[in-house]
Amino acid sequence: MSGLHDAAARALHVLDPEDAHRMALLGLRAGLGPVGGADDPILATDLGGLAVGNCVGLAPGFDKDAQVFAPMLRAGFGFVECGTVTPQPQVGNPRPRLFRLTEDRAVINRMGFNNRGLDAFAARLAQRRGPVGANIGANKDAEDRIGDYVTGLTRLWCLASYFTINISSPNTPGLRALQTKAALEELLGRLAERRDALPAAGKVPMFLKVAPDLEDGEVETIVETSVAQGLAGIVVSNTTVTRPALASRFAGEAGGLSGAPLCELSTRMLAAFAQAAGDRLTLVGAGGVASGADAYAKIRAGARAVQLYSALVFEGPGLVERIKRDLAQRLRADGFQSVAEAACAR
Repeated sequence: MSGLHDAAARALHVLDPEDAHRMALLGLRAGLGPVGGADDPILATDLGGLAVGNCVGLAPGFDKDAQVFAPMLRAGFGFVECGTVTPQPQVGNPRPRLFRLTEDRAVINRMGFNNRGLDAFAARLAQRRGPVGANIGANKDAEDRIGDYVTGLTRLWCLASYFTINISSPNTPGLRALQTKAALEELLGRLAERRDALPAAGKVPMFLKVAPDLEDGEVETIVETSVAQGLAGIVVSNTTVTRPALASRFAGEAGGLSGAPLCELSTRMLAAFAQAAGDRLTLVGAGGVASGADAYAKIRAGARAVQLYSALVFEGPGLVERIKRDLAQRLRADGFQSVAEAACAR
């Protein structure tokens, strides 16, 4: 059946990418998604204290408004991250803002955190069954952007399995400036203060999502600040504003590039974070994962889990099961007993 679902996903390519995404969500909500098999125990992992049955997660952006996390978990993902969600609803940037670079197996987006806001998100997340994370952000016109992150954390506390603090989208002007030392210390400090005042403080992991386009010295600063404020880990990485050689006519579009051309860059950045963090943070590898080989490369670079999204556009929802099978084979072939063992064997 997964072949039929994959063929249906590819058939949506006749539509504008954003319209195709909307149709995919409607199909999933109608119960038309695939059903994955039982997880291989070798793929189980730990996300900063959150145990998940397999290490292959769905990256944010696919399910911005927490509408289809249940069918995506049924499809075989070990965890699903919804969002990015902002306190107030916002329409995002003008269309067209999503581009399918078929020749490059890539996507460029400049969505601009379009979402229906925290209240709608929270109402659906309250029905959560299974590991579902919340990726939180700031409204474009917020006077206190850090306050928006604190609001998101507070509103969704005890509803989300974990949180990811998204300061690395290139599509909200000035957002990536929060990765600098002073701004990051204030952001994570205020979030940690709020977290520690909430029930079950310390039991809900918090991750920071970073860009792949960091300057020298920024990796170490981000690691040390994250450790000091008690974060569980870092997601490496978001989309890139750089442009490697691309064949598509959409190569010059503004926005963040994801998909296959991002894989090598994001994996190098992941390895740099692993070297700086040691065993003090849990790392999640994202960016260009489209195969078991890609997932394995990120695990060997130090990731305890991986996330994917763009590859689904080209491969369909059956991809997750194929990645899991291949990844399990690669782990065993190299003599590893677990994902964690492979991540630590650098």
